[in-house]
Amino acid sequence: MLASDVMSRVALKSAREIEIMRRAGGLVAETFRLLEPHVKPGVTLKELDRMAEEHIRKAGAVPAYIGYGPRNNPFPATLCMSVNEVICHGIPSDRELKEGDIVGVDIGVLLDGYYGDACYTYKVGQVTPEVDALVETTRQCLQAGLETVRPGSRTGDIGHAIQTLAESRGFSVVREYTGHGIGKRLHDEPTIYHWGARYTGLKLQPGMVFTIEPMINLGQPDTRLLDDGWTVITADKKPSAQFEHTLVVTSRGYDILTL
Repeated sequence: MLASDVMSRVALKSAREIEIMRRAGGLVAETFRLLEPHVKPGVTLKELDRMAEEHIRKAGAVPAYIGYGPRNNPFPATLCMSVNEVICHGIPSDRELKEGDIVGVDIGVLLDGYYGDACYTYKVGQVTPEVDALVETTRQCLQAGLETVRPGSRTGDIGHAIQTLAESRGFSVVREYTGHGIGKRLHDEPTIYHWGARYTGLKLQPGMVFTIEPMINLGQPDTRLLDDGWTVITADKKPSAQFEHTLVVTSRGYDILTL
């Protein structure tokens, strides 16, 4: 597809829409703050999922992920919860977190017709030095991608910055799963790859709203989809981490909507 064709499908957001999305993103951030003290050894994934759903609904919003996807296999929970080798889309279960785990918590909400979406990887107690380095590098990869965002830069600049940092430290970048445009739809144009070449891809304009959400692996980048049709794991069973924000391109750079 030509870049001009993709651009024609990217809906630039008005100031009013951005403020609604900032409120949706703020609720996402509030939900992370609610969960943080409870992410500890002995808690189950379902317990955290229940806390999040209650908080989101009490705020007058709807969990974005419940029922999302194909009719014959909709996602069944409020949170995507990805423990250790799970890259993304993990389904909350009765599994208890234990010391040394990492868990990626992905939260989406629908508020007043607009979506907010973010992910944070928690360390459960004390993790190994190599896993700690993975988590911190993934956090820095998100920041590296953000720092390329300004009018006139391109989506490839985002991916290049992320890939360069991750690979310079011996980690790998998941390629099959990407950032995305967001607004009245949870997943929209543009697609944001977390790898690529500078000066390529779609040119950024003020009013574009999208997510950057690098998934970085301790081992190889290869992935495997489990039989539940949702859970994605590393093919080599080594840990993976993810961080995500929703942002809007502004006249001077970017503004994060999920703080």
